[in-house]
Amino acid sequence: MSSRIASRFAALKEQGRPALVTFVVAGDPDLATGQAILEALPQAGADIIELGMPFSDPMADGVAIQLGGQRALAAGQTLRGVLGMVEDFRRKDETTPIVLMGYYNPIYMFGVDNFLAAAVEAGVDGLIIVDLPPEEDEELCLPALKAGLNFIRLTTPTTDDKRLPAVLKNTSGFVYYVSMTGVTGAAIKSRGAVGEAVDRIKSHTDLPVAVGFGIKTAEDAAEIGRHADGIVVGSVLVDAVAKSLIDGKATGQTVGAVRELVADIFAGVKRART
Repeated sequence: MSSRIASRFAALKEQGRPALVTFVVAGDPDLATGQAILEALPQAGADIIELGMPFSDPMADGVAIQLGGQRALAAGQTLRGVLGMVEDFRRKDETTPIVLMGYYNPIYMFGVDNFLAAAVEAGVDGLIIVDLPPEEDEELCLPALKAGLNFIRLTTPTTDDKRLPAVLKNTSGFVYYVSMTGVTGAAIKSRGAVGEAVDRIKSHTDLPVAVGFGIKTAEDAAEIGRHADGIVVGSVLVDAVAKSLIDGKATGQTVGAVRELVADIFAGVKRART
């Protein structure tokens, strides 16, 4: 299936560098600033954007992303609002892939068929739904693929060779390797082990492998980017939003704080294969 995601990875392979995949929470810290952050990401170097769908019970997320989700929900963000952000983004940018990341409950409440139709209409390219295992593919994965959306699956250090084929069976777009067990925001303990894991996954699939969880600096990005097809940066960006706020409100520095951090990490990504 040809898609913006496949096209972007193919172009970057030609350039000889990994993709920079950036995660932000949709509508954090408020709806207008969240939109401005989203639109600033490609200018700063983001190749693919993961847009977090705020949810009241984000069990796989660490503190930074949980707080970002709480800020977005308090600002009035909804799943329909997230789709509206993508629609607005697409008026200015038709090429940068956007992947919605989150949990199944809001989609289930919205209605799977309604959600998929609205997501395609808005210009969404793929989904990462962290609480739907392969055994539940008929719930959302297969309908999403049929609708033309990539369905990106997470693999972890505990996904062994016996389990991996089931995880990869209906995966498309790319494989997201979670570099550690636990929640988002922790630090990577062994970069060498990450490289070995990427090689192992690649022996099972032709899809690009992006590595996330624990990548915080340009140095991290350069090191992990030697092995991976993509680098996913999330918690550190959401934390940058939080640190820019005064009394919980956006300031003139909020968008710039995220943009500058993305640009710095992008410099590391460009060094990855040199």
